[in-house]
Amino acid sequence: QVQLVESGGGLVQAGGSLRLSCAASGRTFSSYTMGWFRQAPGKEREFVAAISWSGGRTDYADSVKGRFTISRDNAKKSVYLQMNSLKPEDTAVYYCAADPRGAVGITLLYEYMYWGQGTQVTVSS
Repeated sequence: QVQLVESGGGLVQAGGSLRLSCAASGRTFSSYTMGWFRQAPGKEREFVAAISWSGGRTDYADSVKGRFTISRDNAKKSVYLQMNSLKPEDTAVYYCAADPRGAVGITLLYEYMYWGQGTQVTVSS
């Protein structure tokens, strides 16, 4: 069983930055593909970013390319999402997700087995 705990959300003005963290349990974290998703009020949960087990491959939604950066530290069993140039439309609950198969380039919700509880990000205009 894998547990994921997100942190780092909060309220920020448009143009500002936040760094989300996700701490994972599990002995084989270094083999997991990790992802970030978000869900805005009244909308479906959507893909934001993913990173391969080695960190060698990253994938981003078009809406966040050039502004967000996903990274990981396998020694700390953690994955991060650096969010810069935030916009009001980035307001959402952000979720960390894990795929223990280590598949690359996965962007669909059902491909991830484990999920965190989410952290709220609010961007004011």
